[in-house]
Amino acid sequence: MKDEITLKEAQEQVDHWIKTVGVRYFNELTNMTILMEEVGELARIMSRTYGEQSFKESDKGKDLGDEMADVLWVLICLANQTGVDLTVAMKKNFEKKNVRDIDRHKNNEKLK
Repeated sequence: MKDEITLKEAQEQVDHWIKTVGVRYFNELTNMTILMEEVGELARIMSRTYGEQSFKESDKGKDLGDEMADVLWVLICLANQTGVDLTVAMKKNFEKKNVRDIDRHKNNEKLK
């Protein structure tokens, strides 16, 4: 696998893995629940690494990047299942933010 992949390539690779190794996609509602579980695992590591909570033995050695990748994996599964092209969606999202938020953060006194 090359060092960098595009969103399109990630979607294609996840789809290939699901169909060859994973047998099939879980249904959309199951994957939505799995996504929430993965976000919870990420939140646990974040709160212990950057927040005030201490690590439990079971949390030690967890890799932050791996937890983020788990979240991304399931999100890509949902995109594939629902016909969302994440490259197109991200481009539209940047356009939306560049119009809506062009001065919003610059003018936010809380960020100064």
